[in-house]
This record gives sequence, structure tokens and C-alpha cells, in this order.
Amino acid sequence: MNEKEFTDLQVFLVEPSSTQQSIIKQFLLDLGISDITCIETGEKTLRSLEQSSPDLIISSMYLPDMTGVDLVHKIREDSDSYNMAFLLISSETNINYLEPIRQAGAIAILPKPFTSQDLDMALSATLDYLNPQQIELKHLDTEDISVLAVDDSQTSLKYISKILTDIGIEQITLASNGKEAFDLINDHFFDLIVTDFNMPEMDGLQLTTAIRAKSNQKTIPILMVTSEQNENRLAAVKHAGVSAVLDKPFEPTSIRNLIIQLLN
Repeated sequence: MNEKEFTDLQVFLVEPSSTQQSIIKQFLLDLGISDITCIETGEKTLRSLEQSSPDLIISSMYLPDMTGVDLVHKIREDSDSYNMAFLLISSETNINYLEPIRQAGAIAILPKPFTSQDLDMALSATLDYLNPQQIELKHLDTEDISVLAVDDSQTSLKYISKILTDIGIEQITLASNGKEAFDLINDHFFDLIVTDFNMPEMDGLQLTTAIRAKSNQKTIPILMVTSEQNENRLAAVKHAGVSAVLDKPFEPTSIRNLIIQLLN
């Protein structure tokens, strides 16, 4: 498939305010994007998706009939929806509202107001998501790499699995919490662990500590993908032996480059 450019992108813009629609649409037009469908509600968006699959859905947080959180989770119920990128534009700062968006695999969360540079970066991340580049390693064949992905959100696991598959990693084992992951580590060999921080039963910090102290794979690279913002908790994770920390939402290129760095 030929790589898409900005001008090739098909966009659904889900925004109830005609003023905000006009502003965002003009930003997109200025970047060369002309295939823009403006929609006012979540239900209309879902019906439109039955007829067409855009490359990118740009949504406001608050819609007349549902929130952006509701919308992205309804969209992600269909596995094929992961072929579309989702971008949230919102002035919301409450982590409790934003966390489900991050877990669902948003390509970015832009503030209101945003700049053309903010949008340009988000669209570049969208292109990376739609046109994934496979990783090339010095001493390992990509198809032989075995990765353990750990997250209590099934939606997040699906998103991470897609990203890993797109860059050429085929052997992916899933675990829904640290305890389940630790049991798997003692029974199977993995080249890399990609884990969330906040999980029930055993969180990312406890998992990392257990791996470094008690497992038979004490030196395995551990990549933590998390929306955790508490600096003290993140410092504790790094001190426990996490190899790298990546924020949610993340750009696909970022996780690709980190995996290359860790496995090389």
C-alpha cells in the first residue's frame, strides 16, 4: 500500500459546535486536508462508520448524546476500528475523564485551544499509525521476538498488540495484571515486557520489582507504557529497574524506536 500523506487523509470531525467545527476544519484545510465530514453527534458518527471507514476520527469530549470516551469505546468494540486513528480535542484536564481515552488508544489528546503545530504533530503521529515501519534489529530476527504485554484494560491490550504487530512482532502474549504476567515469566521466555503501571493484584512497580529480584529473567528489558503523572511514583518505577517509560497516548514511532534501542 502506498504511504498516505496529509492530503490523502479522510477525516470525520465530530463536533457539535458549528463555530468549533469551522475553526478545526480551517486548520485541517490549511494543512492540505480536504476530505472532511462534519458530524454533530456520537450516534450519527456510529451510523456513518457503517458506510465509510475514515483514516482519522477527530472528536470533542462532550457531545449532545454521549462523551468522547463513550464514542471511542463504542468504536473500539469492533476490531477493525483499530485501523482508524482517534484524536480527542478537549479542554478537559481531569485525569479520571482522560484516562479511558488514553487506554482506548487515542493517537493524541489536544487541548483547547490548540496550535497548528499541535495539530501537525498529531497528524504526523496519525500517518505513522497508518503507515507503520517494521523494526530492524542487529542481532535478532523480528519474527522471532517474543513480547509479553501486560495491561488490565482489554482495549489497551488490543491497541498495543496492533502497534506491535504492525512493526513486525508476531509472538505476543497477553496478561491482564502483574500477577498473571509474573506466572507467565516463570514458565516462558520473553525478549521484552511491555506493561502498564496501574493494575489490580500486582501493579507495574510490583511486577518490575518481582522480576528483578525473583524471576529467572532478571535482565529482561521492561518498557512501561503509562498515563501515570505522579513524579514520585514514576521515580520509584525507574529505581525498581524499568528500562524505559513511555507516556499514554504515545506515538507509534516512539515505541518502535524504544524497542529498537532496548533490543539492540
